[in-house]
Amino acid sequence: MSEESWHSARLIPTSGISGAEEQERRATSALLAVLMAVKEFHRTLLAPFGAPSGSIESFIEVPFKLGERDYRPDGLIRVKRGSKTWTALVEVKTGKNDLAAPQLEAYLDIARGEGFDALITISNEIPANPMLHPTAGIDKRKLKRVQLHHLSWSHVLSQAVMQKEHRGVADPDQAWILGELIRYLEHPKSGALDFDDMGADWVTLREAVAAGTLRATDSTIAGVTSRFDAMLRYAALHLGRRLGAEVTHQLNRKESADPSLRAARLKTELVGNGSLTGLIRLPGTVGDIQVTADLRSSKVTCQVDLESPKTGRPATRINWLVRQLKDAPASLRVEAFVANQRGQGASELLGVVREDPNVLILDPSKDLRGFRVASATNMGAKRGRGRGGFIDSVIEAVDDFYLQVLQQLKPWAAAPPKLRDEPDLPSDVRPSLVSTALSSQDEPQVEGAAVREPAHDDTEAEVLDSEDVSASVRESHHVPSDSFSSTQAAGDAPQGTDVTVHALGGAERADQPPGYSQPPVPFPGRPGLNDDDDPHLQADA
Repeated sequence: MSEESWHSARLIPTSGISGAEEQERRATSALLAVLMAVKEFHRTLLAPFGAPSGSIESFIEVPFKLGERDYRPDGLIRVKRGSKTWTALVEVKTGKNDLAAPQLEAYLDIARGEGFDALITISNEIPANPMLHPTAGIDKRKLKRVQLHHLSWSHVLSQAVMQKEHRGVADPDQAWILGELIRYLEHPKSGALDFDDMGADWVTLREAVAAGTLRATDSTIAGVTSRFDAMLRYAALHLGRRLGAEVTHQLNRKESADPSLRAARLKTELVGNGSLTGLIRLPGTVGDIQVTADLRSSKVTCQVDLESPKTGRPATRINWLVRQLKDAPASLRVEAFVANQRGQGASELLGVVREDPNVLILDPSKDLRGFRVASATNMGAKRGRGRGGFIDSVIEAVDDFYLQVLQQLKPWAAAPPKLRDEPDLPSDVRPSLVSTALSSQDEPQVEGAAVREPAHDDTEAEVLDSEDVSASVRESHHVPSDSFSSTQAAGDAPQGTDVTVHALGGAERADQPPGYSQPPVPFPGRPGLNDDDDPHLQADA
């Protein structure tokens, strides 16, 4: 018998699941058991809810009594660290089953009565805003002492994959256990479904936009805009699972604090120009991916804005971008922005820009500040998944744009300053002739430039012009030009005597032994002193 037909034993089997109740019980038991076994995973999943890093216990279908009724929440988690204990009830839904507000309110009352910290719900519902719970109508007064948190199965699966494949698990056995949970949740029978439906109002709203009959009062807008944000969150989870990074659906501070502002903005865009827009943020990239679904043109556009280099000519800055997109499709649209620009900038297809970068330069005198790179693909029309579905068309557009464009782009960085070489002092210049020390302001010696070579050597004294000598002596003694002349330096020398006058005022006679030097020329008497009062002259005498 061939072994190819044999089935490997699984830690969490999917066989025997006969209905929704059995599906929920098995999914709850599998998840809570793995949380106890893999400490890295339970820290990743529970730390955002305030659970400490300690020993964990989990239970399923714990009975409680509230008034005259009996309740059995799907699970209970208890984490202990020292004297601190954190406890949370768990309610799980699988498949297309949604959470119910009355049941959650009853569990909140039980948690408050027992002194528990939180209620965690898990289902396939993905809220439009991570700060919101997908179940509407819950009495907020019950949340004063007990926190309410929600996890989608897509989020649980993404965190499990990232922990095992990217962050890592220290113990090999624990890593294998986490892999078995991933294998189970990825099976269709587990009930942990992906985001697969834009809602019943999608087709009606899309047709109204195409016909130009959509109004701000239409009831179909709220459901579609909410699911559009949920789809972007799922697209971020899907991409983050592949990259091993925290990819998020980005909202500004006001929209995060007040979800009604986000809903109002999407409504205005949808009614005004028939489009839906959102941002996806990836760590370490030049910018966020802006995703726009244009329901009028049936196009999905992904684009990113980035700053241009701050140095170089405009054509040089454009070539900097083109070089990074050497393997990108020629159908990409590239737009250039200049300083103080109003409206749209110069734009052209990447294939054209590769041939002639100047097509993006409308005014060479204006400073080029940034670029926009955009990719447009066909949008699916169906509300569900699969070929021709809207959800898959958006997810594929985001994944391809990251792979072909965003992953290749790097931000511009200025070149580091270069250390200037210090000029060397020529070796053939006597130190006595150097009037200044070496300075950073000295220009480096140009190779091949003419250099005046001194005429002296070890045996022959340098003969200087009498005018140069007198100027040198006057400068060294701060003597006015009319009070000292070169004739004074050798006035007493006999006629015909070979006299060499140095810059320091000494004289060497030819009739004296080698090395004899006449004493320096006396400094003129200071005002108010005669020769008898000058201590220097008295010392010489």
